[in-house]
Amino acid sequence: VQLQACGGGLVQAGGSLRLSCAASGSIFSIDSMGWYRQAPGKERVLVAAITSGGIPNYSGSVKGRFTVSRDNAKNTVCLQMNSLKPEDTAVYYCNAFIPTISATRPYWGQGTQVTVSS
Repeated sequence: VQLQACGGGLVQAGGSLRLSCAASGSIFSIDSMGWYRQAPGKERVLVAAITSGGIPNYSGSVKGRFTVSRDNAKNTVCLQMNSLKPEDTAVYYCNAFIPTISATRPYWGQGTQVTVSS
């Protein structure tokens, strides 16, 4: 199983970016999918996640500005980021919890840099 993310870049404060992530490989189903971010010198933290049934969950710092969505048929998850702030600058990682024969385990994308200038 591989997760391939794209869509990061440099944007001015107040601007928008859209991140996309596609899961591929031997996948029967995917539980939660989402996005985490890691700023320099800080831990990786949850930004937004969405269940297989489409129920989203957001961190307080992005609620109202970011929207997470997924396409179960295509095994993709997207993150629409609006009203970006310099503190949103981080490497963003997509994540998927995928059931296997033995257990459900997390898979990670390679990370994509988002830089918001003031």
